[in-house]
Amino acid sequence: MSELKLVARPQAPSALSNALVFGWRAVLKFKHVPEQLFDLVMTPIMFTLLFTFVFGGALAGSPGAYLQVFLPGILVQTVVFNAVYSGMGLSTDLGKGLFDRFRSLPIWPLAPFAGLMVGDILRHLIAGSIILSIGLILGYRPEAGIGGVLAAFAMLVTIGFGMGWVFIVLGLLIRTPMTVMTIGFTVLFPLVFASNIMVAPETMPGWLRAFVMVNPVSLMTSAMRGLMSGTATFEQIAVALIAPIVLTLLLAPVTLWLYRRR
Repeated sequence: MSELKLVARPQAPSALSNALVFGWRAVLKFKHVPEQLFDLVMTPIMFTLLFTFVFGGALAGSPGAYLQVFLPGILVQTVVFNAVYSGMGLSTDLGKGLFDRFRSLPIWPLAPFAGLMVGDILRHLIAGSIILSIGLILGYRPEAGIGGVLAAFAMLVTIGFGMGWVFIVLGLLIRTPMTVMTIGFTVLFPLVFASNIMVAPETMPGWLRAFVMVNPVSLMTSAMRGLMSGTATFEQIAVALIAPIVLTLLLAPVTLWLYRRR
């Protein structure tokens, strides 16, 4: 009889490896659920064209002049709205029982959520690239050049990452994806439309202007405009990043607690 040989147990995969595997799962969803891409592509195109040509002449004298102010804001709006899909996707997976299986695996507990975030980052980059491409075709010119655009997109990813935790928590608390979407947009619509994305705060009533000036969406939009025009200050960028960083620090532990509690 041949002697049995002891084989060392394989080293457990790292947290990064776990996250990348689940990230690849999120990417594959675009292949198997192509209707997500339709929504991802058409919504940015519709918003950019509609607001530029409907409001441009009235608010800035011409669509071209309005686009210089509006395009960085519509990038923020798109990323904030796209973050809702984190919660919807999570709620769908929970309803199918997939996360019960994930919980039984010897993996980093936050790996499934990290995978959702990777899918979100891809979604943000695709939507942002579409909007920027349309803007360039229509005459938008980022004065800060490629460096400013790359910095702005890095901020976009950070904003989307922070906002995504809000809807992941909602996805853990709420049973149906449609309810997650309804509650998400109910909260987001006042934040997005009562901001400086489309209209200058100086034209608003005093009480509304006071809210708009401290609205995190307005702060993010101002920083985006500054990055793409080359006028951003350190203070502007730091203030814009407060909300995404605070949301991540507060809600990532809450997400893990809710996940383990289910």
